[in-house]
Amino acid sequence: MTQPAHAPSSLLSRMFAHEAAGGVALILAAIAALLVANSALQPWYDAALAAPLSITLNGTGLTKPLILWINDGLMAIFFFLIGLELKREVLEGKLRRPSDIVLPGMAALGGMAVPALIYVAFNAGGDALRGWAIPTATDIAFALGVLALVGRGLPAGLKIFLLTLAILDDLGAILIIALFYTDHLNLTYLGLALIPLAGLLALNRARAVRIAPALLLGAILWVLVLKSGVHATLAGVITAFFIPLRDRNGGSPMHTLEHGLHPYVAFLIVPIFAFANSGLNLQGMTLATLTQPLTLGIALGLLVGKFAGVMLATWGMVRSGLASLPDDATWPQMAGVALLAGIGFTMSLFIGGLSFSDGPQMDAVRLGVLLASTVAAVAGFTLLRATRA
Repeated sequence: MTQPAHAPSSLLSRMFAHEAAGGVALILAAIAALLVANSALQPWYDAALAAPLSITLNGTGLTKPLILWINDGLMAIFFFLIGLELKREVLEGKLRRPSDIVLPGMAALGGMAVPALIYVAFNAGGDALRGWAIPTATDIAFALGVLALVGRGLPAGLKIFLLTLAILDDLGAILIIALFYTDHLNLTYLGLALIPLAGLLALNRARAVRIAPALLLGAILWVLVLKSGVHATLAGVITAFFIPLRDRNGGSPMHTLEHGLHPYVAFLIVPIFAFANSGLNLQGMTLATLTQPLTLGIALGLLVGKFAGVMLATWGMVRSGLASLPDDATWPQMAGVALLAGIGFTMSLFIGGLSFSDGPQMDAVRLGVLLASTVAAVAGFTLLRATRA
C-alpha cells in the first residue's frame, strides 16, 4: 500500500509537535558537543567559538567572540520567548489566579533556596562563591520532555505543577541575573535605553497591529542594555512584556509571535547554545575532579537541593492545610517531579557562563550540571514510570 505524498511531512510535524521533542534536541546537541570536544575536532571547536565576529557601521559597533554572540545574542531571543510565556500565563494562564500558584510557588522558592545553600556550604570563602545561583535553575524543555516520555497514566495536575514551578523558577533566575550579575554599570547607555523603552510603551498603548517596529526597538534596546553593563538577555524579557496581548482588530500579536518563535528557539537556538556550552573535555579527569567543591556544590545542589527544597516546601504547605496536592497525585509521584526539577541544564549553564570565564572553572560547572541533570532525568523518569496508574 502506497503512502500519501504528504506522509513524511506529517510525520515530521508530529515529531516536532511532541512535547518531548525539544528536550530530545537539547540532549542530542549536548551529546554532539561532548563527542566533538573529546575528538580530533576539539581544536577546531574551541577556535570556532573563540573566533571574533563584528557588526559595525562606519567603524562603530560590536566585536565579540562567537560564543558571546550565542550567549548574549541568541539567548536574548530565548529569554524573549520566556517573557512572552510569562506574560501569557499571568494574563490568561496558570499564573492568573494567586490560588493556582501558591503550592508550585512555594515549591519553586524552596527549590531555589536549598540548592543555593548547599552550593554556598561547599564554596564559602572562595572566588567560586560567585556561582551560587547555578544550581537554582530548572530547564523547562528538558524537564517537561522527560515527563512526556513517561507516557500516559500520570495525573494532569502533575504536568501543570511542574510547568508552573519551572516558569516561576525561570522568573526567579531572571531576577537573579538582573540583581547579581550586572557589572560596571554605564549610566549613559542605561539612560539611552529609556528611549526605545518609551517607544515600546507607546506601541503597546496603541495596540499596534504590526510587531516589526516593536522588534526593531527591542533590538536597539538589546544593544544599549549590552553597552550599559546590564546583561543583554534581559532586554529580551523586557521587550516581550511590551508585546500586546490583543490588537485593535481583536487578534493576538503575542500569541502569533510566541507560536511562530517557539520551534526556532526549541530546535535551533537552545540546541546551538547547548552545543556551544556543553563541550567538556573528559581527558585527564579523575575522582578528584568530581569531588572538587565547585563540582560538588553544583551537582548536589541540583540533585539533593532541588529535591529537598521542592519536597519540603510542598509537604509543609500540604501539612499546614494551606494547599493540597494536585488532583489524584501521590507523594511518590510528587517526588518524581521534584527529581525532574533538578534538571538544570540550559539555565544552569547560562548562569555558569555569567559566573566564570576561565576554562577550569567552566569545566567544573559543565561537569556538575551535566552529571546532575543526567542523574535527575533518569531517576525522575524511573520513579514516575513506576508510579503511574
